[in-house]
Amino acid sequence: MDADLSYVIDTLFMIFSMTLIIFMVPGFAMLEAGIVRTKNVTAVLTVNVMIYAVASLTFLLVGYEFAFGTWESESVSKWALFLFQMAFVGKTINIMSGGVGERTRIIPLSIFTVIMASFIYPLVVNITWGANILDGTMFDISAMHDLAGATVIHSTGTWALLAAILIIGPRKGRYKNGKTRVIPASNIPLVTLGALLLWIGWFGFNGGSVGSIASKENADLVALTIMNTNTGGLAGAIAAGILVYIQYKRIDITMILNGALGGLVSVTAGADVFDIYTPILIGSIGGALVVFAVPMFDKFKIDDPVGALSVHLVNGIWGTLAVGIFHTDTSFLTQLKGVTVVAIFVFVTSLIFLFVINKILTFKMDSDDEMLGLDITECGIEAYPEFRRTI
Repeated sequence: MDADLSYVIDTLFMIFSMTLIIFMVPGFAMLEAGIVRTKNVTAVLTVNVMIYAVASLTFLLVGYEFAFGTWESESVSKWALFLFQMAFVGKTINIMSGGVGERTRIIPLSIFTVIMASFIYPLVVNITWGANILDGTMFDISAMHDLAGATVIHSTGTWALLAAILIIGPRKGRYKNGKTRVIPASNIPLVTLGALLLWIGWFGFNGGSVGSIASKENADLVALTIMNTNTGGLAGAIAAGILVYIQYKRIDITMILNGALGGLVSVTAGADVFDIYTPILIGSIGGALVVFAVPMFDKFKIDDPVGALSVHLVNGIWGTLAVGIFHTDTSFLTQLKGVTVVAIFVFVTSLIFLFVINKILTFKMDSDDEMLGLDITECGIEAYPEFRRTI
């Protein structure tokens, strides 16, 4: 194919993939807005918009060149390549934001967003997909196969989330007398819409990470990658639904949706190298892991309203290791090393930055403000002013 035509096709492919990924911004926003109580919906929407804006601009000014070392690209427009990578950075923090919902102030979270987008996430990208400052050292993990960021994005965001939850603590009243108090979702239709938008966005997330579609071979690989991505989500949803019904004799739509998202995360690392049947197994295990992980985190009083740790951390680890298990050309030890290096770096670094920020600008709302809700105390605008707010 003519080089100029290939350049144009792949540039359009990057821009289209980036657009699909940006659909995950309203996806996260709607899912989180539906999960939280009505008194915190405006705050959730504000956080998601601010994350997209702050993270993207920070990545433009600082993070991108730190991650990749250069803006130059010969096979695709450098501007399209930047936009595609920019779409990823906000997702890392979106994954985190829902897990600290209903009790966290917006300004300190925005400050951490700057740190994540300028330093923590770009450094993880640097040592995996990018310039690789660890090249030749014992910590070099560039050989890890992580197509679209099961570890680089999903685990990075949730290792930071785990550090944040340990510092911020649970929502008021979540754990009483050794028992977990159920806080029902406020709007199940929004949760469903958000999860399905995320599912659609995943096709750009994983498919676009192939990098090129301008040849027959690459077009087939993109299609296979998207097919495997979808299969993982389908299997995760079904597995979670069956397990929840066996346990509780109820069909829980929120757990089914989280099972689907867990399945999607679990095939993110290797959707380009699996055959069409392996994602059924990997996604099913991913959905099952979500069902078991949600009560496990509650047992340790780790309050995660949206189940981000169960979906993105547990399955980010599982999905990355699964490549080493099911793809014979990839070493399991290489995958394990990558998971471990990223985990230690992100968790420790995030814990330090979050601790310092918390000393200067406390993350958690005080008890009275949390009772009133973040819509009033942080935003001054209620999402549902005609409804009577509940504690």
